[in-house]
Amino acid sequence: MAIFAVGPFGRPSGKIGNVVFYELNGQIVGRGIGKAGKPSKKQLANRQAMSATMDFLKPMTDFINVSFKSEAEGSLKNPHNLATSYNKKNALTGEYPNIRVDYTKAILSKGQLESANQLKISKGENGLHLSWDSSVAENGENDDLLMVMISHPGRKRASSYLNAARRVEGICYLPLAKDWMMEEQMEIYVCFKSANGKLISDSTYVGNLNGAPATKEQKAVETQYHATKTRYDLVAANYDKKRLDFAEGIPESKAFRCLETEYFALKSKLLMLQEKPS
Repeated sequence: MAIFAVGPFGRPSGKIGNVVFYELNGQIVGRGIGKAGKPSKKQLANRQAMSATMDFLKPMTDFINVSFKSEAEGSLKNPHNLATSYNKKNALTGEYPNIRVDYTKAILSKGQLESANQLKISKGENGLHLSWDSSVAENGENDDLLMVMISHPGRKRASSYLNAARRVEGICYLPLAKDWMMEEQMEIYVCFKSANGKLISDSTYVGNLNGAPATKEQKAVETQYHATKTRYDLVAANYDKKRLDFAEGIPESKAFRCLETEYFALKSKLLMLQEKPS
């Protein structure tokens, strides 16, 4: 996409060659049309980065429309554009084809209001107990409202609480609507907004509950490890048997040398797979 200023020939509009011009938020933009060629690795990485970001943010529309409202005012971007830009740039980890969200770095609001501190989260019977430091140090008020976002990445769902409690209360209970929510991965974020809705704080990552499922990369390593271990156990048993059969010396046959080579190769591979970061 390209953005154009009005030139000596006026405002371009419609189709010119393989480019279509139109107005968006008061600006003239142009988009190429037609069949695209084979994407480069960089393009594929960008697509995966955008997909990961959108999968994370899409269920949070109601929350983001409030949390980024003040920053979007007076700009050409809407709240969702801002949230997408911040998180695509700051909250992703890994290389293509294993790009994913780093939930600890996600940004769900930006503002000048005093943020939440000393946050604690725990599971209750059918929901979550959340507490925070209710004191005000600088730019905050007792009647600031707590906003809470609970992301359920495994389901591409989210639970939002736009008026969970007042800052001064220091504690609140967050009921969860579905039974599965209590057992599956949760990533929790909070921010404060002023009572009149004009000010917002930066979001704070509270933490994770119920852990996280293995990534595709981790699953691939685990599958490879089990396959290698199965083969190693078979080869090791055969290797040990051959050694016992020739207790007085190492057999010199080509078949044994091949068996021994495979034995040590598999043993080394298992150690390498065990040492791979999870």
